[in-house]
Amino acid sequence: MNLTTQKRLAAEVLKVGINKIWIDPAKTEDVSRAITRDDIRHFISNGAIIAEPDKGNSRGRFKKEQIQKKKGRRKGHGHRAGHKGARTPKKEKWVNKVRALRAELRDMKKEKSIKTNYRKVYRQIKGNLYHSRRHLRENVGTKK
Repeated sequence: MNLTTQKRLAAEVLKVGINKIWIDPAKTEDVSRAITRDDIRHFISNGAIIAEPDKGNSRGRFKKEQIQKKKGRRKGHGHRAGHKGARTPKKEKWVNKVRALRAELRDMKKEKSIKTNYRKVYRQIKGNLYHSRRHLRENVGTKK
């Protein structure tokens, strides 16, 4: 039994695609005789013709992946796009480093582990002499 015309009419009436139309297998005989849009509306109201609901995309896999990424997984070379400085720009790295070193220098000043050459070391930080807080502590500690 060919129901393509009925499906097409039902799709137009319900404003969905043809593939979303479901016709009750028990009532296919009656539906096949429907030739007008009004007949189709009658079967829709009876429940013989139904528009299937939209299928949503499951976010379960995505959520699982995000949890793994939060742990630090799935971030290897194969997952990276762009050049080395694209993920964290060079300037941002520099600013973070300089702020950390200057904070360390202030702490050292408060602790009184550095007294005379504070300004000199501050300028050396700006001049990129120290790589890290540890490097700063080691070198300023030896100059005492």
